[in-house]
Amino acid sequence: MNQQTKWSQFGTLIIVFFFWGFVAASNDILIPVFKESLHLSQAQSQLVAVAFYVAYTVGSLIYFAISKARGGDILNQIGYRNGISLGLIISALGTLIFYPAAQTASFPLFITGLFIVGLGFSLQQTAANPLAIIMGNPRSGAQRLSMAGGVNNFGTTIGPLIVSAAIFGSVTGSTTADIQSIKIPYLILGVAFVIVAIIFRFSSVPNKIDTETTTEEEKGTIFEGKNKIVDRGSPLKYPQLVLGMLGIFIYVGVEVSTAANLPEFMKEHLGTATADIAPYVSLYWASLMIGRWTASVGAFDISKGFKQVLRFLMPYIAFGVFLLVNAIAKHDITPFFLYAVIVLLIIAADLLSKGNPARQLLILSLLGIAALVVGILADGMISVYAFMSVGLFCSTLWPCIFTLAIAGLGKRTNEGASFLIMMIMGGGIISWLQGVIASKDLLGIQWSYVIGVLCFAYLAFYAWKVKGILKAQGIDYDDVSTTGGGH
Repeated sequence: MNQQTKWSQFGTLIIVFFFWGFVAASNDILIPVFKESLHLSQAQSQLVAVAFYVAYTVGSLIYFAISKARGGDILNQIGYRNGISLGLIISALGTLIFYPAAQTASFPLFITGLFIVGLGFSLQQTAANPLAIIMGNPRSGAQRLSMAGGVNNFGTTIGPLIVSAAIFGSVTGSTTADIQSIKIPYLILGVAFVIVAIIFRFSSVPNKIDTETTTEEEKGTIFEGKNKIVDRGSPLKYPQLVLGMLGIFIYVGVEVSTAANLPEFMKEHLGTATADIAPYVSLYWASLMIGRWTASVGAFDISKGFKQVLRFLMPYIAFGVFLLVNAIAKHDITPFFLYAVIVLLIIAADLLSKGNPARQLLILSLLGIAALVVGILADGMISVYAFMSVGLFCSTLWPCIFTLAIAGLGKRTNEGASFLIMMIMGGGIISWLQGVIASKDLLGIQWSYVIGVLCFAYLAFYAWKVKGILKAQGIDYDDVSTTGGGH
């Protein structure tokens, strides 16, 4: 079946991918604001990330419990489109809590609100990812997820800028945050959630997915050569999945913690005011957009030659978007021009990987280690550039790990994928752990990035180990180009 991508439906669907990125990256602005205004330690401030990302796991567990109690998958009963609408309403309820939280300057209320927003996102994630795959030819489903991931990272790019502007005003205005200023932007965000929930409810986005006729090709488990898929009775009996669950936990952890602790590093080592940090956080998340926009090229029905050209152009188009939105926000963009040279590294890594997810995971993990080591041993803007470049090397790790972890699971693929979604909580746990050891009584903020080095070391190990595990099962990705979306 060579069905064309349903762009009108897909265009509606990717709105939620934007929201996920917008809120996740905006948390990196809230962290230093809460720390200053509410007099928190670095570890306490990282509870923002803990509350938000652990909500994904709790949401998944609630989803499983209710599905089991009702005797069937919730989304199959209420519908995927309706599930996204419900998730948006849940997230909107979370934003309402920001009002009393700001009025009373209550940190527990703030993180409760973020937790509820995350619960809603968990349900949206569960419904939206499979919908993106079935909105067209299954062979290009992974590329559509990459495109959705690119939209997600557009949200992560502008989120810090908008929230920072809303809290601090213009760049020439106050550099001190008023906790009261947080409530209005999040109430507006809640209204946006409700509006989009209504749009989804009456849109043409599919409400049902025919899981009974979904082929292995549609699930992304077709490989070149001989491949015997053996059902082992439980997804947890597949070592590639179990090791991959830890991989997702660690990957999301290093991705989030690197950005979440960057404001404190810049404050301590460069004396940067909290109000001036947003462009740097924005570039970190734009780095993920740079990699994912490149990976989305395969979703377009264009010639092979043009695709090759786009693989070089797309990273710089994405970088140009970052420069444009920051110029519109009236930030000085001249310090970021040098980053265009660093972008060459992700292009080189993409070419060297030759579409093999294990090889790409290994190359990017080693580059991630190198970037963090430079950031730890250097100082000043060199360290800042090194830490920001970690976003480039994280950009396509999600699809690499996800693809390798569910390979060969057969009919256990969907169940295995849900276990991987649960592990998004690593974004909160590892951020908090880095915040703990960033104490001046322990390693300090700069050397706390050794946590990220250990994370990338495990991911490099997984890349090496899983290749042998899959080959023993008759699975070889050397001739399969695999890309994907983002959390």
